[in-house]
Amino acid sequence: MQKIISYPISFIAILIFLLTLVFFHPIQWICFNVFGYESHKKSVDYMNLILLRIGHILGTTYTTDNLENIPKDVPVIFVANHQGMYDIIGMVWFLRKFHPKFVSKIELGKGIPSVSYNLRHGGSVLIDRKEPKTALPIIKGLAEYIEKHKRSAVIFPEGTRSKTGSPKEFAQTGLKILCKYAPSAYVVPITINNSWKFFRFGFFPYGIGNHLIFTVHKPLMVKEFDFAQIMQQTEKAIVQGINKV
Repeated sequence: MQKIISYPISFIAILIFLLTLVFFHPIQWICFNVFGYESHKKSVDYMNLILLRIGHILGTTYTTDNLENIPKDVPVIFVANHQGMYDIIGMVWFLRKFHPKFVSKIELGKGIPSVSYNLRHGGSVLIDRKEPKTALPIIKGLAEYIEKHKRSAVIFPEGTRSKTGSPKEFAQTGLKILCKYAPSAYVVPITINNSWKFFRFGFFPYGIGNHLIFTVHKPLMVKEFDFAQIMQQTEKAIVQGINKV
């Protein structure tokens, strides 16, 4: 019954979603090329706020826990489990004060209005997962960027989203490079719950009535731990916070 009800609501939601991406594409271009980084960032922030609000059409609600625990005025490496598209939308808006930059797959760098433009020009990096060796210097550059500007990087060590909410194996290489070349950073684990339910029926229709929860865990200062400890504590915090139901 929920799936049947979701069809007409999802059609309206996806139409508004796509129109939002198309509408903000020229706005991003103008902001970036005429007014610079800060203006472009604000355009991206508010676009993602609207995308979050589109979720409300489907009965989606959002909760953030412990945002006040995130260190300020230092580089931050956010590490999170990955369940769906709304992970990124939520993190762009809820973490906007920390200027989050994403490690994303190269396929997203073209063909998607607004999204591709922001990934190419907003400070995020694109990696080719088929050529892992080429990703290393790219992630190194991102680490040096957040170290210099005291901004943040977001990495999903599972690589691809979980379609059931259950965590996949965490890869270490990306986080290890970020820690090595952003030595003054804090690693902040984040658990995302229920985002996968948005796509429980596949890409269409959307799941309705979901409660997405973003939980921030205790920050870890990179300088105070060896990498094995950082990896172990980060993965443990994230996985223990996942609601398997």
